[in-house]
Amino acid sequence: MDKQRGFTLIELLVVIAIIALLLAVLMPALQRVRKQARAVTCQASLHQWTLIWSMFTTDRDGYFHQGLGGESQTSDGRWPVVMRTEYHDLDMRLCPMATKPLSEGGRNPFAAWGVFQDGSYGSYGFNEWLCNRNSGSNADNYYRHVNIKPADKIPVFVDCFWYDVWPFHINQPPQYDGATENLAGSNEMRRVCLNRHTAAVNGAFLDWSVRKIGLKELWTLNWHNNFDIRGSWTIAGGAQPEDWPEWMRSFKDY
Repeated sequence: MDKQRGFTLIELLVVIAIIALLLAVLMPALQRVRKQARAVTCQASLHQWTLIWSMFTTDRDGYFHQGLGGESQTSDGRWPVVMRTEYHDLDMRLCPMATKPLSEGGRNPFAAWGVFQDGSYGSYGFNEWLCNRNSGSNADNYYRHVNIKPADKIPVFVDCFWYDVWPFHINQPPQYDGATENLAGSNEMRRVCLNRHTAAVNGAFLDWSVRKIGLKELWTLNWHNNFDIRGSWTIAGGAQPEDWPEWMRSFKDY
């Protein structure tokens, strides 16, 4: 009878080496595909939010809600509270790249905010300059109504480490990716300057479009009525690649 011949040790090692080599070649590609899939899912969620915000403002003759007007974890003016009856899928508040809340060990740039006392958490932030408010500090900055141009340059909802953001053109970029400490009331552009989607974040705009936003592009958007889109952190304002923190220097300039 013929004897069955098994694999030799050398043959097994060769097969293992080939599998390891294939994995080494394929893993970066698989990781890119996974990131792309998460970016698409993120944009799909933001598209759902544009529908929600559009219906919400339509029901109010085009006006936004009064807004928060200050830092608070329990304020009724915070958008997750105001909008709670407008949506049911809690996962809509989460970018797939940032699902673990800060309070549960999440770390930026891939952290969700919360969980707060009312149980809310998420990883998108609202442009708090979109509020139906005509009093208080910087009152003339607010966009109170949706009938504002250029609508495709006014952010509404963006990847964010907090539930809202109040940017100014003079805000400094973060010194490292995820440098979000001590941001209450100052340098809030760092709340959205997060490398979640390959040198970009995803955002929804006042024309209800959704797209990627280059991190340096954040300083060229019309965040509020008096935002200088030709400020010192833009090409028009004279910014050079070497002016940016090292981790951002290779990113596209705007």
